[in-house]
Amino acid sequence: MSANTRPPASTAWKPTDKWLLGVVLAVINFWLFAQTLLNVIPGIKGELGVEETLANLAVSITSLFSGIFIVVAGGLADRIGRTKILYVGIWLSIAGSLLIALTPENLGGLTSAMLLGGRVVQGLSAACIMPSSMALVKTFYEGKARQRALSFWSIGSWGGSGFCSLFGGLMASSFLGWRSIFWISVVLSILALFLLRGTPESRAATTADQQHHGFDWGGLISFIIALVALNVYISQGPNIGWLSLSGLGLVLLTAISGLVFLYIETHRRGAFVNLKLFANGTFTGATLSNFMLNGAAGTLIVSLGLVQMAGGLSSLQSGLLTLGYLVAILATIRVGEKLLQRFGPKKPMIWGSVITGIGVLFCSATFLYLDTYIILSVIGFTLFGIGLGFYATPSTDAALSNVPDAEVGAASGIYKMASSLGNAIGVAVSAALYVAGQAMDPEIIHSWGLFIGRQDNIALRFGGAIGLLFNVFMVAVAIAAIILTVPSDKKKQKEIDRGLHDVAPPPIGN
Repeated sequence: MSANTRPPASTAWKPTDKWLLGVVLAVINFWLFAQTLLNVIPGIKGELGVEETLANLAVSITSLFSGIFIVVAGGLADRIGRTKILYVGIWLSIAGSLLIALTPENLGGLTSAMLLGGRVVQGLSAACIMPSSMALVKTFYEGKARQRALSFWSIGSWGGSGFCSLFGGLMASSFLGWRSIFWISVVLSILALFLLRGTPESRAATTADQQHHGFDWGGLISFIIALVALNVYISQGPNIGWLSLSGLGLVLLTAISGLVFLYIETHRRGAFVNLKLFANGTFTGATLSNFMLNGAAGTLIVSLGLVQMAGGLSSLQSGLLTLGYLVAILATIRVGEKLLQRFGPKKPMIWGSVITGIGVLFCSATFLYLDTYIILSVIGFTLFGIGLGFYATPSTDAALSNVPDAEVGAASGIYKMASSLGNAIGVAVSAALYVAGQAMDPEIIHSWGLFIGRQDNIALRFGGAIGLLFNVFMVAVAIAAIILTVPSDKKKQKEIDRGLHDVAPPPIGN
């Protein structure tokens, strides 16, 4: 079956609302349950007996592995079957959640291995579920029915990502405890498998490059080594020493693996990542800004961790700070769509990024009294959600409608990979700066006279400011990329009005 054909009429199979619910549950199991660790980890790292740097690695490594393998899993889904890969992703979700739910306390290497192993498996699960579920929705629905189905798909992803901090805090603070998050995930994954039973297989036609050149294993392996080495260096730098032999060895490994990857991808047909797509300036700008804005997710781990560690808030109380983010992002996604239709992609992308940057800047005001900071954080997270809502659909349109039809699949995979890798790198760097900033001499910080209120937690607050201001920098780079690369024309608006555009895939991060 080709990528755009429907199941044969003879099968007499049509998707139902129950089937669509199964897809939503599969998607939300990552964005809601796996992402709760952003808010839960500050409160459970002591219980598990793991160091802060390893706990931060556990948060970022899921998005890292999701980003690395999402292009691979999407390609496998097209070749061996989207339904098969969707089922594999759900089973991996069950396995990853079980590993985390059963992670023992204070058993050293075993605790670390189960926690990190579970997070890696959850990343692989997301890499399988996201492209396969979207491809099935686009295959089994058409017209308005497809728009409706993709809207529910987006609700599962955006709703989960917006609600994860609040939900994680609620469960961790309840009598059920934080492990219940992952037991619930297991139950809902099993329910998803039940609702999806009987789904017919769907796959794309094999291209000539795939038939004659096979899979780009060299590119994939060098890509994995480079990104894992970089992530370990960033997250473990405060422990191993940024300029130690181990640290410099990781930097060297990252550089060599990165150069090998670039060489392979520029000299091989049927490459793992089609770097030729970046010759399109608009695609490059949209993808780079997507990477940077997803990197601003580091705001969550630093700000929510800070109010728990320095302010004494519970995980539930800190999660409540993001309630405006949840409401705003769901309320403004369609607004971004309307802005795209009226102004083209560039203006709403810039507006959304600027609003996001202002929101992150509000969250960076760690020098204020706790009560004032809480108010600014609520406003900041709400602006964060509004900004992403404005940015999301215009960015997706700018990326995918500016590449040839034959390359839309590859472009979509790279765009989504940028989402996950941006999240992973942003969280890792923000958390590392947060930890590193705490090593500053409190007397020096106090002498500046900037931090008012309590002084016993001044090093924590300074580290938080450094980690959060890095996210402001990420947003600034995103704005510059949009200004320099995305054209200010309304040509796509005319095409939309004539009905030449198909429904765009759901936007960043999800």
